[in-house]
Amino acid sequence: MITKQQALDYHSKGKPGKIEINLTKPCTTQLDLSLAYTPGVAQPCLEIAKNPADVYKYTARGNLVAVVSNGTAVLGLGNIGASAGKPVMEGKGVLFKRFADIDVFDIELNTENPEEIIKACQLLEPTFGGINLEDIKSPECFQIEETLKKTMKIPVFHDDQHGTAIISAAALLNALELVKKDISKIRVVFSGAGAAGIACAKLYCKLGVRHENLMMVDSKGVMYEGRGDKYNKYKEEFVRKTDARTLGDALKDADVFMGVSIANTVTQDMVKSMAKDPIIFAMANPDPEITYPDAIAARKDIIMATGRSDYPNQVNNVLGFPSIFRGALDVHATAINDEMKIAAVNALASLAKEHVPDEVARVYGVDYLKFGRDYIIPKPFDPRVLVWEASAVAKAALDTGVAQRKIDIEEYKQELAKRIGKGRIIMSALTSKAKKNPKRIVFPEGNSRRILRTAEIVALEGIGKPLVLGNPNDIEKIAKEYGISLKCTQIIDPAVSEKREYYGKMFYEKRCRHGVTMEKALSTMLDRTYFGIMMLEAGDCDAVLSGVTSEYPVTIRPALQIISLNEGITRVSGLFAMLDRDKVYMFADTTVNINPTAEELAEIAICSANVAKAFNIEPRVAMLSFSNFGSARYPDSEKVAKATALVKEKAPHLLVEGEMQADTALMPDFIERYYPFSQLKEEANVFIFPDLNAGNIAYKLVQRLGGFMAVGPILMGLSKPVHILHPTLDVNQIVDMAAIAVVDAQRK
Repeated sequence: MITKQQALDYHSKGKPGKIEINLTKPCTTQLDLSLAYTPGVAQPCLEIAKNPADVYKYTARGNLVAVVSNGTAVLGLGNIGASAGKPVMEGKGVLFKRFADIDVFDIELNTENPEEIIKACQLLEPTFGGINLEDIKSPECFQIEETLKKTMKIPVFHDDQHGTAIISAAALLNALELVKKDISKIRVVFSGAGAAGIACAKLYCKLGVRHENLMMVDSKGVMYEGRGDKYNKYKEEFVRKTDARTLGDALKDADVFMGVSIANTVTQDMVKSMAKDPIIFAMANPDPEITYPDAIAARKDIIMATGRSDYPNQVNNVLGFPSIFRGALDVHATAINDEMKIAAVNALASLAKEHVPDEVARVYGVDYLKFGRDYIIPKPFDPRVLVWEASAVAKAALDTGVAQRKIDIEEYKQELAKRIGKGRIIMSALTSKAKKNPKRIVFPEGNSRRILRTAEIVALEGIGKPLVLGNPNDIEKIAKEYGISLKCTQIIDPAVSEKREYYGKMFYEKRCRHGVTMEKALSTMLDRTYFGIMMLEAGDCDAVLSGVTSEYPVTIRPALQIISLNEGITRVSGLFAMLDRDKVYMFADTTVNINPTAEELAEIAICSANVAKAFNIEPRVAMLSFSNFGSARYPDSEKVAKATALVKEKAPHLLVEGEMQADTALMPDFIERYYPFSQLKEEANVFIFPDLNAGNIAYKLVQRLGGFMAVGPILMGLSKPVHILHPTLDVNQIVDMAAIAVVDAQRK
């Protein structure tokens, strides 16, 4: 649990608050200022005056959302006012940016008059691409949203209503699938008849719940005909003719409980009174209508969800509004309609059934996540949510005619993957290339859960044809424990393989003059790494990936002993591809050569450039040193200068420059000013380090401090594809390495 002081310190230390405005264009020179403001700014103004749609082209409107609140229904705090609600609205802005790269201005309005809120939003329409209404009390929130949706040409979305409805609906569909219940026959009871409750009920009916099978309980009890008080028009739709008076009465034999009210309203006896395989969504925050432990203790056949992250099945609105707005903004939608909401529901429900990346499981402190009673909805930190949900919302907007901008959905998915970072677009291109001609990949570490999951994905996605090495009984036991399908994976046990003797003889012939006897060669083939690399040498596979359960030297040694070098290559070297949102940098040598000579550095540079080309990157090579073009004469810098000259001699068409400092390589303006003779006119993307110290330190710092994804190490120089896996790699990263290995095999 966080303390009061921790929360206050988080919001107050450093710059007060949680958000700031950053510039997206340079603003360092007089010319920059003239372009940003007067006189240059007049040109886009005139273009927009001629064609109002150009506001999306020349301004930030297409990526800007207003989070509007009057602070009358803030979280569980109630009516605390506009100023007191501002930390929450800033927090909403943080979530928009973190999960969908959407910019936000939070706007707190000091009024409880719905007409004034409506007028304020209408006047702000030229500024924003969409409006997210937040923490406005019921029933005013319904009136405000309804009016704005009718009168404005940008998406208006009240997250307290529709966010909860969409996320819980996705969870409900999956829960019903697990318990094999027909949505048209279930009986649903709501605790809470405010904004969230009514929105949930309406959406569930659109998904197939029968109107007469819904019962709603508010603060006064069951909403029944003749109760004596006047219901507002939004509640009136859900008033029932019934003898039930209390929540306990309503829950008898109910299939589903939806809690959007207050803590501790449901007892264990109420849970016991529900129908077989009850579904309980206790979503009051921070404390649910019944705690997870109490509900589970009451009966074992329930599927339970809450709004909390410390228990399974968290219904969290962050799964909805960022991706929904992302999809709506990117097609310049004029509204967020029911079809777009249902598309979001179906996307989330479908994603929950997909394999969950290890990186997501680790965030939540578990080894793995799998679709089932404890995992019916994706986790908020699953980066695939944005791709699946935003693209589904955008497609629905296109299909229903509210989109003003036409897009190709498949291309849009790639753009979304790029937007969430880690250079996924680059890896997507490599994966597509691998799928065109999948190759046989040997994974010697068949005893690893990560390897077996990787093999499953590689096979199912058509990236390659996996072969795993190990005892079949052990492998099948691990696969069964973790729900991994081996249907398309070939298992080979070196201990009983008829090829062991053949490989042993081949190995003996290669190593007999290095102290290896025939007996030793045959016993060495019991080592799965040696066996796998001998498969590669014999032509029985096309690539080998190993290293997640063994140390680097133990893995690379068999490759160096068995696989020959490429023609003209004298040394094996290692490279990491460092992936950012929209850039990829190659770092070499980061793993093999401690202190390479000038000749070896030149060789590494040429090999690295070839890897860059395999990534569809035009290489711009920087030979790095502490010196800029002879500014500091020293044997180490002179070595790099000599290596640069050798590269230019051996590969005259390669764009290479050096010796140079790392920051110089990234500042083309600086180079143009002080070193106009340089061939580099853009920033470098392939960095050759003078020794292993520099390369290894640099890639790890960039990875940990810069947030780059390190793909590798990619071994260069071998005549056949062998790639070493770092023990810390998760399944997605190993799949990336498999794609690289396949493309490498295609090339060779």
